[in-house]
Amino acid sequence: METNPISLIPADTTAPIYADTVLSERNQEINERAPQPVAKADRIQTIDLIRGFALLGILMMNIPGFGFLWTTLRTVLSKPEGPDFYAFTIVGVAFEGTMRGLFSMLFGAGMVLFTQNKQESENGPTVAEYYYRRLLWLVLFGVFNAYILLWFGDILFFYGLCGMLLYPFRRTKAAWLIGLAIACLGINTIRTELWYSELRSNRSGYLEAVALEKVHKKPTEKQKEAKAAWEKFEKNTKRDPKKEAKELKAMRGDYGTVFAHLLPRNSDDEIYGTYFGGWDMLLMMFVGMALLQWGFFANKLPTSTYLLTLLIGYGIGLPISWFYVKSEVTWLVHPTQVVDNFRTIPFQVYDVRRILLALGHASLLILIYRSNVVPWLMKSLTAVGQMAFTNYLMQSIICTLFFYGYGLGYYGKLAYHQLYYVVACVWLFQLIISPIWLNYFRFGPFEWVWRSLTYWKAQPMRRTLTTD
Repeated sequence: METNPISLIPADTTAPIYADTVLSERNQEINERAPQPVAKADRIQTIDLIRGFALLGILMMNIPGFGFLWTTLRTVLSKPEGPDFYAFTIVGVAFEGTMRGLFSMLFGAGMVLFTQNKQESENGPTVAEYYYRRLLWLVLFGVFNAYILLWFGDILFFYGLCGMLLYPFRRTKAAWLIGLAIACLGINTIRTELWYSELRSNRSGYLEAVALEKVHKKPTEKQKEAKAAWEKFEKNTKRDPKKEAKELKAMRGDYGTVFAHLLPRNSDDEIYGTYFGGWDMLLMMFVGMALLQWGFFANKLPTSTYLLTLLIGYGIGLPISWFYVKSEVTWLVHPTQVVDNFRTIPFQVYDVRRILLALGHASLLILIYRSNVVPWLMKSLTAVGQMAFTNYLMQSIICTLFFYGYGLGYYGKLAYHQLYYVVACVWLFQLIISPIWLNYFRFGPFEWVWRSLTYWKAQPMRRTLTTD
């Protein structure tokens, strides 16, 4: 006969011990139900894989900002030959905009997964509170990246702000999410067209004013204003040796000099980016949320679907991208030609081509992942993606120390194509270090800080059999 263990306890101690046991079990149950980071075993590997690819690709776009004097690019592109021109063209056609677009899609998908993987707890913060706390910390990390690490191209600040708008749409059907994405695309298109229309109007007013002045007639006030606006635009598109020398001197200075030089740029970029860049990011985030519902990122679709997406993405996206980059080169070298020859700015194809190419890249990665052709590379990319937050900030740390004056001081010293040697080195470093790190730890160091701040509790860092 089975003995009741409670009957063996003296009567005066049974109640408190039994109550403590029940309370302990209840607390354990609550703790298990409380929101917490996703365990490694529960992560969607293909999402981490694609995120890792996008994260490494973003450095290709960022590297000129870290170490190249942008105004000299017009001289580089003036002749369609040489390694610098080819590097610009290849990166532009295949990757420009698509890496950030892909990263934005995955950010939108990740925000949905964050809410889906959490259960409401009876005591303590709600899932919504954790969600917004997470994003507020992300905004502050963006400020840290821009003002402490001194990367003026930071995206964390904007992702945090845009992410706050996603929560009400977390359960929205995919078709409506695509509708919201199209609405964002429309707003972007209209705003760009209004800007370009004004630019063309200034160009027309400038030509009219010049024609009148040649025959010694006085232009109208409106024509004078248009002429002044166009001349200002033209001046900003031309090289200024004094301004370039000042830029080089500042960026090769000590930390305080670089900080003071970049302070107004960072402030302006955060205001401008919030106002103009938000629609761009929201567009891709909504697309990513829809793709998550359809199972695209989670490797749930048939191989034929990924193959068809690959063919459409590259088959249509690459020709459009080639047109875009050719127009971009013309714009950088001879902007007047674009204004005179195009009633609509050719850059309106930007978002369409990057969506197509992003889907093509993601489909290719998933097909390679399924084929198990290069498992070591897939594993490394997945690790990079799992540590994307750390690796993104690490790119800022490495590149600023390599290019800025308080580090090695290589700012403006490398040819355009040589910048990608630095990219390759950073890639190699992160592809090697990330899987090694994750063999011993559950998170990257910055992921650990972010999660600990989000849950306001230090998260277990070291890998154990019970936590993984």
